[in-house]
Amino acid sequence: MKLYTKTGDAGKTSLVGGRVDKDNLRVEAYGTIDEANSFLGQAMTLLKGEVFQDIYRELEKIQHELFDCGGDLAVVNNKIPYKVTEEMITFLEERIDDYIVQAPPLERFILPGGTPAAAAIHVVRTVTRRAERCIVALKKQEEINDHVLKYVNRLSDYFFAVARVVNARLSVKDVEYERSAIVFRSKEDKKN
Repeated sequence: MKLYTKTGDAGKTSLVGGRVDKDNLRVEAYGTIDEANSFLGQAMTLLKGEVFQDIYRELEKIQHELFDCGGDLAVVNNKIPYKVTEEMITFLEERIDDYIVQAPPLERFILPGGTPAAAAIHVVRTVTRRAERCIVALKKQEEINDHVLKYVNRLSDYFFAVARVVNARLSVKDVEYERSAIVFRSKEDKKN
């Protein structure tokens, strides 16, 4: 098997259901998902030891789901069944809820960083946000699996929560943005 096909030499690529220019919004969206997945793989190499086994397994699961996202975004005119589901979004929400109590309470924006692993996960988070912006632009022009947009939106929140837990498990404090107002409030504070 050859890795190169030469079919894209003129600036076109194949999707499920047709060919498009390589700068097409659909290609940009799934390409940015692929970029996030690559950065995630790099971040995972920094999660060593027993203390991160649970997170590592989840991130590996998410890598497969990012391929599902990219695959769904590569489908034109709904030619095959979509893979990304509401259950995948629910899983992320459950994990976020669990992680939020594993890290110190948060009131202000924080600077991306801390441990090398947390800093790498923050990079994944920001690339995921860029992928979300690409998907929003695509959705304005073409039909997509709406679950992909929801999943990617929730995924960036998940990465934020995971980065904070990584720092917390290694006893490294997040650095608050010094000019930040209080932007995160507990449910009790919101009631008052």
